Amino acid sequence: MKRVLEWQIATVAAIRQETARVKTYTLTIPDWIPHQAGQHYDLRLTAPDGYQAQRSYSIASEPERAGEIDLTIEILDDGEVSGYLDGVITVGDQIEVRGPIGGYFVWEAGMGGPLLLVGGGSGVVPLMAMIRHRCSAGSLAPTRLLYSSRMYEDIIYREELERLGKSQPGLEIFHTLTRVQPLGWAGFARRIDLPMLQAVAGPFGNAVHAYICGPTPLVESVANGLVQLGIPPGQVRTERFGPTGGTA
Repeated sequence: MKRVLEWQIATVAAIRQETARVKTYTLTIPDWIPHQAGQHYDLRLTAPDGYQAQRSYSIASEPERAGEIDLTIEILDDGEVSGYLDGVITVGDQIEVRGPIGGYFVWEAGMGGPLLLVGGGSGVVPLMAMIRHRCSAGSLAPTRLLYSSRMYEDIIYREELERLGKSQPGLEIFHTLTRVQPLGWAGFARRIDLPMLQAVAGPFGNAVHAYICGPTPLVESVANGLVQLGIPPGQVRTERFGPTGGTA
């Protein structure tokens, strides 16, 4: 029988600044159940007058971490929930949550690989959960992440991705910076296009599990490009965020 997810009160255990506009919130969940990499939680805020605002945020942490989750959230200027989290919430505060939710955009180590992950902006969050799960589960599935950011300072999880790319067998990290590149930049320096997809995904052939997450134009362009490269549409899973590549 499918479990009915109820709202519960989580406690903010830690807050970490990822970039100037992105923070990770570690939440302790009293009625915690293991999630699948790629799932999300709903957050709900209730004002004294009864007004409620609710948003969904992808889980960034691996399911092997018991009792808590990480939600990495882009702070938007007009975001009701993200703005409150950024300006009001501190460690020790409590917040209403419900999850984990979702069953389509998920990957488990038992599914194997090769695994192609393509993200734009904060669309990297559920993909990071997959990478972290791969590491914790000891999976050796060949995995490549192609991550598009506007500039070097916008790369979420930058240091962790660099470390994992060097230490985890079979994991390769590719970056593209679409607006500004630092001196000596060795990665890609344009929006994701077909030649870039060919360079990154080509070695995997057609038997690849592909996951794409980010703004709708990026997701649609990459998904169409992968199909052009011969990857069956049924092996390409997508999740779209808003125009900025994040949720509110």
